Amino acid sequence: MIPLRVTDVSKSYGGVQALKPTSFDVRAGEIHALLGENGAGKSTLIRIMSGLIAPDSGAIEIDGEIVHFRSPRDATRHGVVTVHQELLLFPDLSIAENICMADDAGPFGHIDRDAQVRKARQLLAELDSADLDPEMPVRHLSVAQRQRVEIARALGRQAKVLIMDEPTASLADADVARLVAIVQRLRGRGVGIVYVSHKLSEVRLLADRVTVLRDGRFVDTREAKGMTEADMIALMVGRSISELYPKGESRIGAEVLRVDGLTLAPRVRNISFTLRAGEILGLAGLVGAGRTEVARLLFGLDRPSSGRIFLDGREVSVSSPEAAVALGIAYVPEDRGAQGLVKTMPVSANVTMASLGQLLRGPFLSRSTEYAAGAEAIRRLGIRAPRGPQHLAGKLSGGNQQKVVIAKWLRTAPRVLILDEPTRGVDVGAKAEIHALMGDLTRQGLAILMISSELPEVLGMSDRVLVVSQGRMTGLFERADATPERVGAAMVAEMQEATAS
Repeated sequence: MIPLRVTDVSKSYGGVQALKPTSFDVRAGEIHALLGENGAGKSTLIRIMSGLIAPDSGAIEIDGEIVHFRSPRDATRHGVVTVHQELLLFPDLSIAENICMADDAGPFGHIDRDAQVRKARQLLAELDSADLDPEMPVRHLSVAQRQRVEIARALGRQAKVLIMDEPTASLADADVARLVAIVQRLRGRGVGIVYVSHKLSEVRLLADRVTVLRDGRFVDTREAKGMTEADMIALMVGRSISELYPKGESRIGAEVLRVDGLTLAPRVRNISFTLRAGEILGLAGLVGAGRTEVARLLFGLDRPSSGRIFLDGREVSVSSPEAAVALGIAYVPEDRGAQGLVKTMPVSANVTMASLGQLLRGPFLSRSTEYAAGAEAIRRLGIRAPRGPQHLAGKLSGGNQQKVVIAKWLRTAPRVLILDEPTRGVDVGAKAEIHALMGDLTRQGLAILMISSELPEVLGMSDRVLVVSQGRMTGLFERADATPERVGAAMVAEMQEATAS
């Protein structure tokens, strides 16, 4: 049974064809992964299937009958429900009110609150989420909990097809595992699931079939069984990427940064390491291990309770981010959207935000210099911004936004660049480009401290790997010795000791 099928749907905006004629279907009780780089046409296809936009051509079928969606509500009535990456819940309403919002009111507009709570409790229990109180306001929930509320709402709407757009992009590992279990449970109930994700390891774990789009075109649909991540990448980018981590020979120079006994209990305890010119030092550890806290101390966002920091052999005081920048330390934060960019401002303004002094012409900022800096960043880092330096940062893809943040800090001419999750939430093509950029920067003598939750990224890009667990340093490995087994064991070492004691 095929509850949803689209045939030869297409969509153009002005003179740009965002989606060329494409066919796609999802079967009952199937997880069908939809893959492609940013700009491949995935979002356009999702918007068509969810009723947000109408296709210029082609047909949509529900259970074999041709339908015409005029709105998302129309799609929902036909059993197609979308859980968007940006969750669409009302924070001041309760879980039950959000789940039951589409239910019809009784006579004279009466809403049975008790019935709402009972229904919400039943739906949450079906998702192994009975720990959530239906009467709790949504604003008190974590991202993972809100996502479960969205899925419960979809169940309450009798979804035949559930479209999930990057469902794990903002989740910690434990929450990802729980979501995976929920998705598999929905498949067992006969729900057809369209699963959109940049995380190919999840796709291999979950998907029954895989469809790939590239440059607005349908490329192929294949059975997922037997496909490797390399196969998926080759289909997405149109070329074979045998090496996603283009790590060339490193020419390691003199010590640039030395950290001795850095401590801010309880999250960072007695951390010591060195970082040399032309080197990538990978900082690995589980979520909550203290990785980002180390970065914040080095950039002056927090002050250590003890420990010393040396640059070029001289002890320095990093009392603030301004002091860090003056010393030649730059920090690309984990959350680029909230901490790295002003999305409502253009590329040029974002690129120059940390180096405004270079734009001053007397008491005024030179807009022409700002524009030129944006154009140079676009050229140097390969930022895809259709409107050039005036393109709004928030309208760029995730990978291009990350390049803008990196470009901003490169304009400060840093000696040390801290990259916290440099490729989180970007597609594989952009990931390879950012890795190549890191290699170029180290060949120019820049010292990079890279924090990543992706062990393959740490192992693939690092010259040495520093491991922390529960705030303590539990391993330091040369590249040749940094095997998944050794690094993985160090990541949980402190936890195992605590359990044993």
